[in-house]
Amino acid sequence: MSVTMRIMQRFDPRYEKEFMELERQFALLEAERPDYPKGKRMQPIAAGEPCNTLIWQAEFPDLESAHRALGFFQGDPAHEALFAKQVPYFLDVRVEFYRNLEV
Repeated sequence: MSVTMRIMQRFDPRYEKEFMELERQFALLEAERPDYPKGKRMQPIAAGEPCNTLIWQAEFPDLESAHRALGFFQGDPAHEALFAKQVPYFLDVRVEFYRNLEV
């Protein structure tokens, strides 16, 4: 059973430019490093989440693999350095897991 992990980060809209610049740096880090989990970034236009939300999601073979990706982010020095700069802009962060249905 594959799983989609979604990290939802609601940020202070007054600092959208700064937040998105840091997110661009995360995307570059992800692209440059083969060991990084590869995800898709989205921002709501018309959705249940407000427009000042960044969504990062990726598909994993199972729930354990998704949890390992979270652990990877928390243990990587380059990720942690960027994360420390981005934290002041956060209003809320959620991590969600979805079972991908194959019917």
